[in-house]
Amino acid sequence: MKYLFALSFLFSVTVTNAQHKESPKLIVGIVVDQMCYEYLYRYYDKFGNGGLKKLMDKGTNCRNVRYNYIPTYTGPGHASIYTGTTPSNHGIVANDWFSREDKAEVNCVEDTTVRTVGSDSRYGMFSPSRLKANTITDQLKLTYPNAKVVSMSIKNRGAILPGGHMSDGSYWYDFDSGKFITSTVFKKEMPNWVNTLHSENQIQLS
Repeated sequence: MKYLFALSFLFSVTVTNAQHKESPKLIVGIVVDQMCYEYLYRYYDKFGNGGLKKLMDKGTNCRNVRYNYIPTYTGPGHASIYTGTTPSNHGIVANDWFSREDKAEVNCVEDTTVRTVGSDSRYGMFSPSRLKANTITDQLKLTYPNAKVVSMSIKNRGAILPGGHMSDGSYWYDFDSGKFITSTVFKKEMPNWVNTLHSENQIQLS
């Protein structure tokens, strides 16, 4: 079974905190799609010392956390984790649903008002417009305007929903072109560092 990794990178400035002498300059949020909690223990011995094992041993491990909504699809999951609220509040009730307003089935991040950046496909016509609540990444930008928020995922919803409304750049994989792309809601053109990943063949999906 293949697991899709949704990585959200939050590049923040140093801030003053009364409880800590030094605030973190980099915060990384990682969501592993379709990974059961029990896998942390079933495959513990197979983890490297600097990865999940280190997070489990030296971090906070919440062992009795429950979802208070159904269904636990990818879209509602990312939105709930990063907004801290439920689908009835943040608006992402499934990956796809029938919209009374549009009188059609819609995807949780589709947006026909934006265009693809980075390829000629239609796979970039997505945005966080259906997300009705702020994310922790949005709050970071509102509190510290100089902070940088960047999110990446194989799936568009895995990049867009964690990155939030104020993302400095959200990127997802376009299987038509074999490249990471974005939409005009985030960028007018692809940044050099993403183009470098492509030119150096650093992106490999199996």
